[in-house]
Amino acid sequence: MNKKKHIHLIGICGTAMASLAGMLKQRGFHVTGSDAAAYPPMSEFLRELDIPVAQPFAAKNLEPRPDLVVVGNAMSRGNVELEQLLDQRIDFCSLPQLLHDEFLRGREVLVVAGTHGKTTTTSMLAWIFHSAGLQPSFLIGGIAENFGSSFHLGEGKHFILEGDEYDTAFFDKGPKFLHYFPDSMILTSVEFDHADIYKDLDAVETAFKRLVNLIPRRGRIVAFDGATVEASESASLERSLAKAFCPVERYGGGPRANWRVANLRFEPLRTTWNVLRDGKPWVDLEFPLAGEYNVWNATAAAALAAAAGIPKEEIAAALKTFKSVKRRLEVKAQVNGITIIDDFAHHPTAIAGTLKALRARYPSARLWAILEPRSNTLRRRVLQTDLAHSLAEADEVIVAGVFRSEAIPENERLELPALAAEIERNGRRVRLSVDADAIVQNIAPEMRSGDVVAILSNGGFGGIYEKLPARLRELAGKR
Repeated sequence: MNKKKHIHLIGICGTAMASLAGMLKQRGFHVTGSDAAAYPPMSEFLRELDIPVAQPFAAKNLEPRPDLVVVGNAMSRGNVELEQLLDQRIDFCSLPQLLHDEFLRGREVLVVAGTHGKTTTTSMLAWIFHSAGLQPSFLIGGIAENFGSSFHLGEGKHFILEGDEYDTAFFDKGPKFLHYFPDSMILTSVEFDHADIYKDLDAVETAFKRLVNLIPRRGRIVAFDGATVEASESASLERSLAKAFCPVERYGGGPRANWRVANLRFEPLRTTWNVLRDGKPWVDLEFPLAGEYNVWNATAAAALAAAAGIPKEEIAAALKTFKSVKRRLEVKAQVNGITIIDDFAHHPTAIAGTLKALRARYPSARLWAILEPRSNTLRRRVLQTDLAHSLAEADEVIVAGVFRSEAIPENERLELPALAAEIERNGRRVRLSVDADAIVQNIAPEMRSGDVVAILSNGGFGGIYEKLPARLRELAGKR
């Protein structure tokens, strides 16, 4: 890489790609990028880093010819820039490959993997190590609010990163996390997800088994105690861990957990709990976040931090000051007593956890769930019944049209009328709406002071995050 000067990233607005762009710029490379469309928070993040983003994709974005092109995993054959670099034989690679070769060699690599909770848990772990003065490097799939960034290159020996099971690139269909060769890891959960690339749960489990197989004997796995979840989820986790060569420690609320959560209390502005280590009182923890799942995440981070020698008092102090991650239960606006929450929704289990967390934090509120089925899993009917049960945690449910529905075969596509019928059978009112503009115009007049509105999408959702507060202010002015 010492001879490479200009690096171009195709699909730069993905959270990991934008982070890599920042890391490369910090290393002294000339960095450019392109994407179909940029939206916050990563568009703002790249602007602050002064990294130019060309929109839309075009062959001219590769002029002058870069020394290396990083191809995002969302890019496929037919993309004009991808076709140009293949025709011109410009050197290219994937994000995980470059990350390993340029940044992970010689570091102690700590990976957070699992279907749910990766971004928040990675952020917590990085904040604990940072607060303890260990100067870690990190790469997170979101903006960690304590740092105001999704990456950092520190002087310490640890590199903490989110391990994604999604595929690597159009030319490398293996999971990203297999490139990271972790020394130790946290495994939060194993469920069926990414229905566009995994055929079934067995295929997902195979990916996690391969990751577990990379952990050296001297390493450690901190894994969720599956005794507190449904039997099918617990079995997937157990099968994934069965052939680990390193010590496996458990966290959770079950009796076999090495790190057991007890006396969990949700308060209006904080959550508190006790951690028992091997059945004995270890430490009392608290943070300002809501949600039982965030308590599991924090306990996992505390366990791996303790394994690295960080004193429990420093772990507790760090978690007490932990903020959150952008797009994870993020309060976007408060208008006339109506609270609007943005949450990165990609899977029914995550949606259920989000809505339960909001129930606990706002117990007397009327809770709205406004969903854009956008992830590759939610756009398909494979988890349709689970999605209906998850959304029924809210009082009022609004579902927008399936994002780019034409890209999903009709026999696989989420069936919105059937989904609505299932939600109604669960005792909730549900309405289908074409898009964000229709939702804002038709639904906003029904909202009243005390309502909590959870907007659930892993994309820009037609600008609803800005349009809904603006419409509520407009309506308030007319009253």
